[in-house]
Amino acid sequence: MEYVQPPAGTLTTSLAAMAAGVQPATIRDWVRRGVLTRCGGTPKRPVYRIDDVKAARAATKPTRPGQRTARAA
Repeated sequence: MEYVQPPAGTLTTSLAAMAAGVQPATIRDWVRRGVLTRCGGTPKRPVYRIDDVKAARAATKPTRPGQRTARAA
């Protein structure tokens, strides 16, 4: 069950993904990597601050050994 409306100034995982232009799995990956921090909610229904989502989108992401990089065409 999603929030009817998340607390003011926060976004659910789905809304954060739409705001950042990524998939919800990417939001969860950013949390796992420490790029984005949850600010409340429950373990199954976390919420994120809008400013934190914006900062995470603009942040340099850590890379993994052997990770493919985007190539310019």
